[in-house]
Amino acid sequence: MKLPLNVLGHDSGEDSSCASILKVLADDTRLAVVQRLLDGPSTVTEINETLGVESTLLSHHLKALREANLVTRTRNGRFAVYALAPELLARRKGRSIDLGCCKISFS
Repeated sequence: MKLPLNVLGHDSGEDSSCASILKVLADDTRLAVVQRLLDGPSTVTEINETLGVESTLLSHHLKALREANLVTRTRNGRFAVYALAPELLARRKGRSIDLGCCKISFS
């Protein structure tokens, strides 16, 4: 039996169950962001070039992914650079991510 995914990496009391992670990833835009970040860290502008959504909407989705500890944000000058969380990258195999209860694959 696989261990449950602990995306948080620490005991913060937040819900990190597979169901809560899948709930965040159930949105098409958020799933597309994760797929885009499989190619490596990207700025908001680079992500939006791929997705073509309104910038305020993209910011909302990136915040949800950050709060779920699925992505990280660092500053590079005036740009915010997003990347998949290290815990998520550790469960990556090619273009798929093993969440413990299921595997999300991108073709």
